[in-house]
Amino acid sequence: MELRALGSTGINVSLLGLGTVKLGRDQQVKYPTGFKIPDDAAVSSLLSLAWDLGINFIDTAPAYGNSEERLGLLLPKDRDWVVMTKVGEIFENGESRFDFSAQHTRMSVQRSLQRLQRETIDIVMVHSDGNDMHIIQNEGALAELDKLKQEGLIRSYGMSTKTTKGGMWIVENTDLVMATCNQSDDHDLPVIARAHELNKGVVVKKGLLSGHADKSAGGAGVEQAFNYVFSHAGVSSMIVGTINPKHLEDNVHIVNRITGSGS
Repeated sequence: MELRALGSTGINVSLLGLGTVKLGRDQQVKYPTGFKIPDDAAVSSLLSLAWDLGINFIDTAPAYGNSEERLGLLLPKDRDWVVMTKVGEIFENGESRFDFSAQHTRMSVQRSLQRLQRETIDIVMVHSDGNDMHIIQNEGALAELDKLKQEGLIRSYGMSTKTTKGGMWIVENTDLVMATCNQSDDHDLPVIARAHELNKGVVVKKGLLSGHADKSAGGAGVEQAFNYVFSHAGVSSMIVGTINPKHLEDNVHIVNRITGSGS
């Protein structure tokens, strides 16, 4: 699978990244069908398969239950994984709450380092609650992430945004953005175009509509969804959150075919 530069961060990521919410959280999720959180053997097998398929990019977050802890234990240490986690959202007792303060941001990154068993985290994103510009203008998270980057605890940072205005600010002032891109939601297309102009990284979320792009779920089809995402210049990588090995293999083969990547 092709590796693409994540803007000017110096980090190269596979076209597909593996989302890991399903490794640690099965409450308040928006997938078309239910699922069972896999055991350690199944997770280890999935991670090995992802690596063998050319995926080097893992997406996690404190809000994904115990996903970070499981990755810290189960990600093979002899492989150069690119790990992205987040700050801002806390998921407890079946509900999300948010804290974008500098103090919580630093604590969250330090905790993620411990959970992931890493000395440095490649990418940290602010997990927006939808009020992008309030977070940007009034909270301390982004400034604290910049300090953590200068201290060498993280390599790059940005925000998983919800609004076009917030996304534009992020690509103009940070390293990368996590943007929505699918056939049902085009509000971030100007953000992706601007990121391309400025050589900033773009990680796509919701490219498969949280599973609803599949024809079995009433969507237009997975291949059409991938075609749409990767037709936009500037996309560095797209996150897919499957725990089904066959789905992962199929997704990789489709993306390799439509982008002309190696198998």
